[in-house]
Amino acid sequence: MKKSISGIRGIYGDDLTLRDILQFCSNFAPLIRSKKCAVGNDTRPSSNIIREVAVAALMSRGVDVYNLGMVPTPVVFREARKYGAGLIITSSHNPIQWNGLKFIIDGRGPNEAEFAKILEEKKPSGVQFGREYHVSSDYTKQALKIIGKIRHSPKVVIDIGGGAAANVAPELLRSLGCQVRTINQDSFNRGADPTADKLVQLASLSKRADIGFAFDLDGDRLVVVKDGKKQSPDATLALGMSKALDLGYKRFCLSIDTSIAVEKYITSHGGTVIRSKVGEANVIDMMRKKNCKAGGEGSSGGFILPEFNMCRDGILTAGLIAAMPDKKRIDEIISFVSSYYQLRTKLQVPSDMHDTVLEKFQKKIKGKFSEVITLDGVKTIVDEDTWCLVRKSNTEDIIRISVESNDLRKAGRIQKEITSLVKESYGKTR
Repeated sequence: MKKSISGIRGIYGDDLTLRDILQFCSNFAPLIRSKKCAVGNDTRPSSNIIREVAVAALMSRGVDVYNLGMVPTPVVFREARKYGAGLIITSSHNPIQWNGLKFIIDGRGPNEAEFAKILEEKKPSGVQFGREYHVSSDYTKQALKIIGKIRHSPKVVIDIGGGAAANVAPELLRSLGCQVRTINQDSFNRGADPTADKLVQLASLSKRADIGFAFDLDGDRLVVVKDGKKQSPDATLALGMSKALDLGYKRFCLSIDTSIAVEKYITSHGGTVIRSKVGEANVIDMMRKKNCKAGGEGSSGGFILPEFNMCRDGILTAGLIAAMPDKKRIDEIISFVSSYYQLRTKLQVPSDMHDTVLEKFQKKIKGKFSEVITLDGVKTIVDEDTWCLVRKSNTEDIIRISVESNDLRKAGRIQKEITSLVKESYGKTR
């Protein structure tokens, strides 16, 4: 089971059981000051039974539940603003045999202190009686207010991937005036994570459309496909940022592993960029602290517009991109982001050795590069177009190595050099 402030995830019936659901939801209930909670779930086979158990646990602790049924994560986040809290039964982009819980407090994910309370091993005392209401959402209506009117009617293909975006994404895009075709609306014919899947069917259909969009199972991740080619998640984020700049926003937050191309695009159009640790929760936390108007992380194609939702919102992002009037501008942004190359690899290192290995690695690179940043792991700035990040995984026994440059050969050389230094650092700790 994986436990982080981004949520709890596990393989249902293996390391995630109904007893776990009862415990976590019972612990979550006292954190809900409003005593009202929106609940929704994705399309996984285990989602309905987990939702019913979660609802029962919340109600037994005196919480009124507003049951949205099968809806994407962004819809629950939006409705949680109305009720005060939210709970999503999902494991995001993990395979369908996985499932989990995402918690929402005051429109955001829990902080470290709140999450620690959710994980506590304790027996709830006393039984209270909340009520359950079956409700619907006005997400589409509210999203249209943010996106605004469009004067064209683009042809759009949507790959639902069998996920929870099945109803909301087509509704939003049709309401904008798009000509919409959907695929994989009710079937899991591709991988749960569009950033990892090749999206072959969508790529083929996109040749006869203006643009294609692919969602993960809970609708917070988005990948853009255009002219027969799957684009990088960073391209999705850059397109979202372009629309945010159009809306007049100037202050942005990006995770430390997001492409330098996204930052350069923002700054060249009058914006400023602050960096955060990797992870949606960390980006949002930094955005709140620094009053950033938009942000995201490139690795997941996760564009965040806190005015509307304190989460990655793939559905809103698809609407924002579809509403861009200038096709040439979309092509230019994609081309600019594609001129940078990211290479990612990982090394098996036991979790209890991560900090020691990173400490030794930092000493080895001292004086080799122009700048070293230790916000999240060790990031080295080689030049204005090249960087490398070495960071530990919070959920696996691995250390991740990411390199980016506008020169592919240079990126390859640096990746080889950095990987060797990390291996040496690990070798000296054993």
